[in-house]
Amino acid sequence: MEQALENIQKLTDNIETVIRGKRTQIQFILTALLAKGHILIEDNPGTGKTVMAKTLAKSISGLHHAGGADFKRIQFTPDLLPMDLIGSHIFDDIKKEFIFKKGPLFCNVLLADEINRASPKVQSALLECMAENQITMGDVTYPLERLFFTIATQNPVEMEGTYPLPAAQLDRFFLKIYFGYVDETTELNIYKDYLGIQSNLEHIQQVLSMDEILFLQDEAEKVFIHDEIIAAVRNIVTETRRHPDIVLGASTRSGITFLKCLKAFALVNGRTFVTEDDIQIITQAVLDHRLIYRNREAKQKALSNILEKEMSRLSKLKLEY
Repeated sequence: MEQALENIQKLTDNIETVIRGKRTQIQFILTALLAKGHILIEDNPGTGKTVMAKTLAKSISGLHHAGGADFKRIQFTPDLLPMDLIGSHIFDDIKKEFIFKKGPLFCNVLLADEINRASPKVQSALLECMAENQITMGDVTYPLERLFFTIATQNPVEMEGTYPLPAAQLDRFFLKIYFGYVDETTELNIYKDYLGIQSNLEHIQQVLSMDEILFLQDEAEKVFIHDEIIAAVRNIVTETRRHPDIVLGASTRSGITFLKCLKAFALVNGRTFVTEDDIQIITQAVLDHRLIYRNREAKQKALSNILEKEMSRLSKLKLEY
């Protein structure tokens, strides 16, 4: 476990040579990675989402790729087709038969840029690969790489030509975060050293191997979680189904995802056990995008009220780890 904590620190430090002032967001992204999930980032253009995905991919040495883990970026547009992601059958003149040419989904780290600009038909192509790590083409099922991690972005400003992501698709994302702008001091430092940052991205070190990332995923599952914290997750999830301001509450699968993220988040923060504070920090990122609220005002208050009530119950118990 000591080696695991050391490796996480190494990876975080390496990413921070390029991504400045975003430690919390980096921790959330690594949490989704170690929980064997995917992450959705919503924000304005130019906040560093694409660079973040590239930096992560380049920090991991691939099995067959000298340039790091196999990284693919897909720009989602309204005219995109499922075959543009999955691949298609092309006719081989020599063999005189159709062969399957794999699409960009066959990779280790996928950046799905502006994911909500593609049609529901294209979104459905992503569902199987994100949930089951495989792609079915006709009557053949192709397994994806053991390490398959999707970082999807959506742009809240460009409302024209966008499709709301279906609930089933949103449920595949373990976390949804907002990248946000950096503080003024960090922004000034970026302006002074933007050439150095660009150089860091081009010459980023591969600090962990693919096997080490897979090992970290296994270690995350071993993190200790107190029975009362499991009960707290159950209480929060069931309360979202009863709350008058929430039309659609969280599912049982959401609760399992919540537990996986709590364990991974504890490991990312250098601990072998989950604390009450972890619940406080990640509940919004794990559950908010899975819920349908009655109105905008409810969206701002409902989940916070549920969380506050549960945190108050936990604080009286004085748990020991």
